[in-house]
Amino acid sequence: MRSRWKARPMTRPLGLVLAMLVVGLPAVAQAQSARAILKDVQGKVVGTATLNEVSGGVKIAMRVNGLKPGEHGFHIHAVGKCEPPAFTSAGAHLNPYGKKHGHMNPDGAHAGDLPNLTVGADGTGSIDVTAAGVTLTAGRASLLQPGGASLVIHADPDDEKTDPAGNSGARIVCGVITP
Repeated sequence: MRSRWKARPMTRPLGLVLAMLVVGLPAVAQAQSARAILKDVQGKVVGTATLNEVSGGVKIAMRVNGLKPGEHGFHIHAVGKCEPPAFTSAGAHLNPYGKKHGHMNPDGAHAGDLPNLTVGADGTGSIDVTAAGVTLTAGRASLLQPGGASLVIHADPDDEKTDPAGNSGARIVCGVITP
């Protein structure tokens, strides 16, 4: 009889652990990935980006080619529309939390503010960055919500502080984020 009493307390913690695992499964099942095909103002494909939800945000791995060498502003924009030639259809930077622009702005940053993209002398560039505070699942900071979101590369570097877009110049590349 005593052995039954000893075994019984162990079944409760085991049952609790199993219940926690089952409850956690929907979060794992909802983990998302997305991509964007990046096109220039002439409609030519100049790169791709893959997006994967990670703890605390969305990891973006982007590769581009055929761009002017140097630093370029790179942002997530709030609308999933890329109509050339100016890509203004992509809207403003994604800003679900009502912040100012730039990681150096004491009132910033937008959720869509990302580091500058560096393009080499050969016209190619890549960046692997995590966009903090955004998601690919449901919520106000979702990149896959109705209306979508897009990735935009600008002609000039982002100064990381000037509202609303860091003086990063014209929008030269755009890609709609899709599941």
